[in-house]
Amino acid sequence: MKNFIANISSRTAAMVVGIAFITSVIIVTLVDDFLLANFVVPGDTAALVGDIEANKQMFGFAVIGYLFVLVLDSIIGLALYVVLKSANKKLAWYVAAFRVLYACSLIIGLFALVFKTIDVYGYESIKLFGYVFFALHILVLGYVVFKSGYIPKSLGVLLMFASFTYVVFFVDINMPKALEVIIMSTMALAELLLSIWLIAKRKTLP
Repeated sequence: MKNFIANISSRTAAMVVGIAFITSVIIVTLVDDFLLANFVVPGDTAALVGDIEANKQMFGFAVIGYLFVLVLDSIIGLALYVVLKSANKKLAWYVAAFRVLYACSLIIGLFALVFKTIDVYGYESIKLFGYVFFALHILVLGYVVFKSGYIPKSLGVLLMFASFTYVVFFVDINMPKALEVIIMSTMALAELLLSIWLIAKRKTLP
């Protein structure tokens, strides 16, 4: 695996990051808007358990979709290492490691939920644990992008700012709906803009 990653060019890795992220956004949108939309409103955990039991097939498709997205997350992490190692090899390794740890945490949680070794409450705890790794991933990613010298500093600043918005998952804040939309949009926009830039400007990478 190490030799395989070492032989991938930064241009190829940049394309992989872009395509994998955009693909994951499409899959998550389909799962959230067409599959999970048939379940109860998030927050009523007891009712959610009942809905899962009543719609096992639909829930299964949603799980498969999320598992595929998490595999893509791991691939993105490894590809980002290739893109960023010219800037700082050690920090690029942290970027990859945090994203892979995030993906592995949620994959374990999903399997545990499907095989009923944990309940929905347990899965929510594992998901929050995974978000710690993801927030760290975005923070370090933003810093390396900012210091790289070959990716716009503005993208690094946006990513670092986005990393701090993940506090909404850990603190129970009653915020206005408009602010919640802005925060969620910032999270997605930061990675989306980086992905588009990497696809468009991959030939300029060292």
